[in-house]
Amino acid sequence: MAGLVVSSQCFLKLLLVVSVFHVSFAARRLNELVQDQSQLLHYHNGPLLYGKIAVNLIWYGNFKPSQKAIITDFVTSLSSPASQSSQPSVATWWKTTEKYYHLSPRKASLSLSLGDQILDETYSLGKSLTGKNLVQLASKGGQRNSINVVLTSADVAVEGFCMSRCGTHGSSASHLKKNSKSYKFAYIWVGNSETQCPGQCAWPFHQPIYGPQSPPLVAPNNDVGLDGMVINLASLLAGTATNPFGNGYFQGPAEAPLEAASACPGVYGKGAYPGYAGDLLVDSTTGASYNVKGANGRKYLVPALYDPSTSSCSTPV
Repeated sequence: MAGLVVSSQCFLKLLLVVSVFHVSFAARRLNELVQDQSQLLHYHNGPLLYGKIAVNLIWYGNFKPSQKAIITDFVTSLSSPASQSSQPSVATWWKTTEKYYHLSPRKASLSLSLGDQILDETYSLGKSLTGKNLVQLASKGGQRNSINVVLTSADVAVEGFCMSRCGTHGSSASHLKKNSKSYKFAYIWVGNSETQCPGQCAWPFHQPIYGPQSPPLVAPNNDVGLDGMVINLASLLAGTATNPFGNGYFQGPAEAPLEAASACPGVYGKGAYPGYAGDLLVDSTTGASYNVKGANGRKYLVPALYDPSTSSCSTPV
């Protein structure tokens, strides 16, 4: 009996030593992961967009009511509470951006909602716009607690459109002042590429203009141009949320940064590779491909987002 007691005590001591070793090893590995994470996703100490932020839409040119509804429903979906039956949802996809805020020193949150809609159906600046024109149009929206989104119709040419970009985001000095100090507002521009370069800016809903060729997918809202705009708007909203003023979260050079979505190009579902968007959901009635559900029964395709907690591209499906 005495021998059993001694053996049990020795075993307990050995178990304690092993347990302490495992805890210490796990803590070291966790610390290594945190360090690797900071190296992979560098925070440049700039301000993010905190609290309730309105997404104001500036419609430039000719958009049908049905086209506007595709965009407004998407923006509304970002903060819509999703039931179990509506998963995967736009709101769940957007939650990946919250992880960046949890890593920031302030650890506050961001909540987006649909704000004002401004119509410019008379093409007040013409049908060929410069970068400066985009800032002029963005300035029409509210400049406090907002993101101003300029959306240009298919018949509007924009500097750099189709050659080097499908949209962009940035910031500009506001005409408003706070405590006698000027501050900046964030803006986004996205163009409708349907007639200009759908193979570049609306893939995978159109045959790509270069690279591996595969049949185009059916657009979930039956509008190649607008469904392509949703993809680009989603990407730029994620970039704006995590790097609104050029000194937030990004990888690489500041003049050509990789951000939350652009760090995962061409990835929409698991198993994606160049020329293949990934394993997506397919609507049994229309044959359309999508990866998230939104407000009013909408279905959308949104890009993968770089997840700072796993250091990998996260997809809804």
